[in-house]
Amino acid sequence: MAAIDTEALILRSVDFGESDRIVHLLVPEAGRLVAIAKGARRSFKRFPGTLDLFNHLRVQVERRRLASMARLEHAELISTFHALRTDPTRFALGCYLLELLDRLAPEGGARADTQRIFGFALAALGTLDEERPDLRLRTLLEIRGLDAVGLRPELRCCVRCGEWVGAGSRGGRIGFHIADGGPVCEGCAQTGEDLLPMHLGTLRTLDTSLELAPDRLARLALGGEALAEARHLVGRFLHFHVGIDLRSARFLERRLPGLPVARSEVSSAD
Repeated sequence: MAAIDTEALILRSVDFGESDRIVHLLVPEAGRLVAIAKGARRSFKRFPGTLDLFNHLRVQVERRRLASMARLEHAELISTFHALRTDPTRFALGCYLLELLDRLAPEGGARADTQRIFGFALAALGTLDEERPDLRLRTLLEIRGLDAVGLRPELRCCVRCGEWVGAGSRGGRIGFHIADGGPVCEGCAQTGEDLLPMHLGTLRTLDTSLELAPDRLARLALGGEALAEARHLVGRFLHFHVGIDLRSARFLERRLPGLPVARSEVSSAD
């Protein structure tokens, strides 16, 4: 039996049986980890109000190599991200991001990868704790979440020939292929191909957002048609990789209604 003493975030918590609780944890050493907290609904000594959504914890976990579920032995609260619990929009976006990570974060993997995912989750919740969200922030956190789990879209070069997409594109626009995960230059685009039309400036802004420190996201300008384009691109790209509608998405849409799709010409070969 291997023991782990580590930080953790609660991604999901479900009552089980008469007194137990099953928790989905995100930990920097192992990514997503499913554990059972025996007697959690009765033991206030081992789990003193700690197993709630968003909680940043210090935990002790026992893992049996042949078992599919670990055992949570102890949890100590580090922080609660209080603003997410008192503001409905923050709460909605926080739930959505945690469900996204619960769906996409791997169980195990290279330590550098799992640490990156954990770092994103902490930073995203910290940003929501400090800044009231809008569609711009939602979009930027979504694409950063995709980047954290290894699903970063290509935003600079044609995904087929590798050439930088720049001034040579017609009208400053280019087609984005969702399944291929990036822009397709005019030379590589095929007649009648389903490409999402994008202004190059929108791609540049999204690319810049992935390089910024979390506390600088609030300064990044993204509005009007660029926001509508970015919202559509990130939404479709995310749905392609998640494959299903997240349960928290409906609640989030009521708090942050989507924008209409930008009316641009399709950037594909005629």
